[in-house]
Amino acid sequence: MSRMNIRISGLGGQGAVTAAHLLAMAANKDGKFSISNPFFGAEKRMAPAESYARIGSERIYDRGELVYPDVIMIFHPQVITMQKSYTAPFYDGIKENGLVIINTTDDLLSDEDHKRLKDLNVAVLNHDATKLALEIGKTELSTNMAMIGACAGITKIVTLKALDGAIKDRFGKKYVASGGTATLDEAIKKKYAKKEMLLKANMDTITKSYEIATEWAEKQDLNLVTV
Repeated sequence: MSRMNIRISGLGGQGAVTAAHLLAMAANKDGKFSISNPFFGAEKRMAPAESYARIGSERIYDRGELVYPDVIMIFHPQVITMQKSYTAPFYDGIKENGLVIINTTDDLLSDEDHKRLKDLNVAVLNHDATKLALEIGKTELSTNMAMIGACAGITKIVTLKALDGAIKDRFGKKYVASGGTATLDEAIKKKYAKKEMLLKANMDTITKSYEIATEWAEKQDLNLVTV
């Protein structure tokens, strides 16, 4: 069985849980098997939050903490600079030939971090997802959409068509979320006068990020797992 394990580390209110769920939903639409789940303590803004998406060619049964990811997405610099993470260092457990996507324009890694990741042949993309979210989505709350787009653009684990369908299911229909995730969904919806505007802004953000990440990936010597 081929499988890609994706670990998302961020802070409360950034939509890390939603991102994992959308990736899993999109994978299902592409005919793959998937499962997503959150891992966090107190559901409050700026508290550490992790979520996981497991996508494979066969049915997946395991849940819980994802210890050995193929891909790691870092939604906020403080996950690294202030160690606001349940995993330390943030890349602990990453597999050989893996991928790290960090929402930043700066190099946040120490010399030791660079060496350890290089030894594992792990590619690192510093990607200004928040800037894309503000420019295209018109709100910082779309940062998770930009990160999803970058992940899909590099790994091709899900298609843009499937992501479009997943977004319509999540925000365009009656979807029942819980706790802080439901609150975040409502906050995003209130940013737009019409639901159609929300769907378009999210998909435009994903698409632009996908294109940027695809261009970056074409210049790298990547050996990522495929599903």
